[in-house]
Amino acid sequence: MQTADVTEELARRVVTAAGRALDVELTPEQALIQASPREGVDYQGNLAMSLGRRLGRPPREVAEAIAGALELDGIADPPEVAGPGFLNFVLRKEWLEARTGALLGDPRLGVPETPAPRRIALDYSSPNVAKEMHVGHLRSSVIGDALARLLRFAGHEVLPHNHLGDWGTPFGMLIEHLLDVPAGQRAIADLDAFYREARRKFDSDEAFATRARNRVVLLQSGDEETLAVWQELVDESTRHFNEVYALLGISLTDNDIYGESFYNPYLATVVDDLEKAGLTEISDGAVCVFPEGFRNREGDRLPLIVRKRDGGYGYAATDLATLRYWTAERGATDLLYVVGTPQAQHFAMLFATCREAGWLTGHAEHIGFGTVLGADGKTMRTRAGDTIKLAELLTEAVTQAAAVVAERSELDPAGQAEVARAVGIGAVKYADLSGDRERDYVFAWDRMLAKEGNTSVYLQYAHARTQSILRKAGKPADGTQVLLEAPAERALALKLLRFGEALKSATSGYAPHKLCTYLYETAVTFSRFFEECPVLKASTPELRASRVRLTTLTSQTLALGLSLLGIEAPDQL
Repeated sequence: MQTADVTEELARRVVTAAGRALDVELTPEQALIQASPREGVDYQGNLAMSLGRRLGRPPREVAEAIAGALELDGIADPPEVAGPGFLNFVLRKEWLEARTGALLGDPRLGVPETPAPRRIALDYSSPNVAKEMHVGHLRSSVIGDALARLLRFAGHEVLPHNHLGDWGTPFGMLIEHLLDVPAGQRAIADLDAFYREARRKFDSDEAFATRARNRVVLLQSGDEETLAVWQELVDESTRHFNEVYALLGISLTDNDIYGESFYNPYLATVVDDLEKAGLTEISDGAVCVFPEGFRNREGDRLPLIVRKRDGGYGYAATDLATLRYWTAERGATDLLYVVGTPQAQHFAMLFATCREAGWLTGHAEHIGFGTVLGADGKTMRTRAGDTIKLAELLTEAVTQAAAVVAERSELDPAGQAEVARAVGIGAVKYADLSGDRERDYVFAWDRMLAKEGNTSVYLQYAHARTQSILRKAGKPADGTQVLLEAPAERALALKLLRFGEALKSATSGYAPHKLCTYLYETAVTFSRFFEECPVLKASTPELRASRVRLTTLTSQTLALGLSLLGIEAPDQL
């Protein structure tokens, strides 16, 4: 069963009542229905304030007129008009029981798919070939994957693309270094060490540097030997990326790779078309676009350099070609880029240029995020000052989690190891997702692996507790009704019904932390229910069966919510 969430249902009825009583046309969004933080009130409508100004009438009078025309059909009691004109709603017990019970057995927990699906190109992760993924790649990978899951669940078509840095000047240096090693002895498993060796030779050996520059020309002209060695670098790097993605639970595959090299054949046409459209200027010998409205502190116009003075192409040209490809050739209606916040101005200029060129008519958005910080409040690094390798960070997460799991687990060693992986990786991902993505956050093992508070460990333990109860309770008889006799039962049912609202908010705002907050609140609400409302020792068989159903629905909600964040919910810990 898929139904509209409670806010939508109330909003539609408020809009209908406002039209009937006040002869106005409104959208459901304008009804401003939202969950109420006030105890004893389930939902609140704030429409009367804005509508009163529009009609030139006191807001309270407007609210009373709407309340008098409302037809709620047993959903809620007649609303209370409070304060300057708030509409306060309390859901009817019988309706709440029926709606909660109807969610059981629905794999979507009552959440409908969007009636207007979009075709969304989603750029995320984007590591560099010949370099190992480091902690700086964590956020784009984790946030991007969570958004892909949320958008797909909502019913949209998601076209992920992993924009690998696999082209450009450094590859002349890397290929030449690899060619110095006999084919049978080439070993580049340690990508970072390989890159450092190539850089050292480039900086200290002028003959090598000259050969490296010439190799760039051969690469860009399609020399077969050069391309074959370049492919070795790409393949070894991709193998490493896939190992990290598998450990992290990221859904990107080789089919999602669209490196800079993929767009190389499009660059000349992009520049030519910008010139034909009259959007380019020559500045210091480079071909530039100066999109309207972008200036530096001195008031000078800011350029996007699309072709450098030496004839090479800047990364702006690649980004322009990328955007044009996904809109013109792949038919994307929306373009989302999960890239760090420091790139905000670059993407704003990119979008402005593409709109001026007529290549972008739909929605494009830069989904920025802050930095992962160490305990000292600075960018997270090793004690030696090096960037932390992501694979090593994730391995440490599993090791740390193993100690936490071992404290109270009754599983065998193999089971504990599997759970430790789910808990450790989940802790890293949840710590990243649970805060507003635009803010920096401090990476702290003790906090992210805490069994209390807003952590994935707390949610995983809550889910495991529901599963433990259900194993002992057995399956209730079909047709068992949900009974909401105690306040804690009602509070849990109301929270479970708000799952769809939380998903909508997290998805529309590209804000996974809103789903995290909802799941944490659900787990806390279930804990209170468990303490106040005995499940296995309920006073009547009917009440026991009802509480088993509420526990089942809680378990399904936590598991589905965590899965949409890319986090596992083990049945036992």
